[in-house]
Amino acid sequence: MDDPKIITSPLSGSFSEGDVTVDVQVYRLEDDSKWVLEVIDSEGTSIVWDEQFDTAEAAHAEFRRCVLAEGLTGIVTDSEPTRH
Repeated sequence: MDDPKIITSPLSGSFSEGDVTVDVQVYRLEDDSKWVLEVIDSEGTSIVWDEQFDTAEAAHAEFRRCVLAEGLTGIVTDSEPTRH
């Protein structure tokens, strides 16, 4: 059995705030309609949101909302980003 194909959104990529840079990944499995939000810091630590999103845009909007609420440093130093 082949592994499922991962579809990566074009919204994925590097994001910097001050001297902190992370890799923002928005993706889904080929056979799944829900999108996953993952942030990887410079040390390779991965933070994956428990919530899955209906669209890639919604996932990326949640990332931006968290950056506004906590700052990028708050996201990468807190293993449980604030979610509403």
